[in-house]
Amino acid sequence: MDATGIRNGQGAAAMGVRRFGRVNWLGLYTLTAREIQRFMAVWTQTLAAPLATAALFLGVFALAIGPDRGAVMGVPFIQFLAPGILMMTVIQNAFANTSSSILISKVQGNIVDTLMPPLSAAELLIGYMAGGVARGLLVALTIGALMILVLGMGVAHPLWALAFVLLGSAFLSALGIVAAVFANKFDQMAAITNFIVTPLSFLSGTFYSIERLPPAMQTITHFNPVFYLIDGVRHGIIGQSDSSPWQGLAVCSASTAAVMALCWYWLRTGYRMKA
Repeated sequence: MDATGIRNGQGAAAMGVRRFGRVNWLGLYTLTAREIQRFMAVWTQTLAAPLATAALFLGVFALAIGPDRGAVMGVPFIQFLAPGILMMTVIQNAFANTSSSILISKVQGNIVDTLMPPLSAAELLIGYMAGGVARGLLVALTIGALMILVLGMGVAHPLWALAFVLLGSAFLSALGIVAAVFANKFDQMAAITNFIVTPLSFLSGTFYSIERLPPAMQTITHFNPVFYLIDGVRHGIIGQSDSSPWQGLAVCSASTAAVMALCWYWLRTGYRMKA
């Protein structure tokens, strides 16, 4: 073998080590930065709009129900409602961030720009999810500030609240990748959002305590991971919940790991990503 062949072989080996032997930190950083800059460039839609939506939810419920509504879990109804609305908004935005990023690239035909660089499936997964988690966390902080300043609420267990916000953002970010990989058109994504994501968030104790549900519905609700996310954030903020936060942490961690494993496999095989 001549010198050129040796150099080419060494270069290929070095690339293999770079991709599989250790993390491509530059590529991972670049993908993460791109995903964060993508939603920060339109912050009025990605951060201000969720804040306005959460404020409208709280305002409408406050006007519709009024001060005569009894306490729920030992706190005023609006304070009970606020953590659920916060978490519902967080997970919807985390899902939208990853799903829109991948689907737009697929529809526009430039997904190859992400698939061609020397990034492993795990690095692609982490890079996309980092953007969704960052957006979810920023949405949580803005709505949390609204709750503290306007409603005068405190945070009973900050670490629990932070843990479930991060876990919820990660879970829905991964779910957004699954949806975007599977969908090839915007109407397919709209169907997934309207018939899966929205019902999961609305029918998970966002606006009510599941103790008010019939026993059969309570059992069904306990199979919904989003219920544990909302219940966990409620425990972190008001100190009360329908279930043990440790149980919620276990269920949500397992669900997130399962969805991430599916994402990794699809990204590794190029399922519905490569023409």
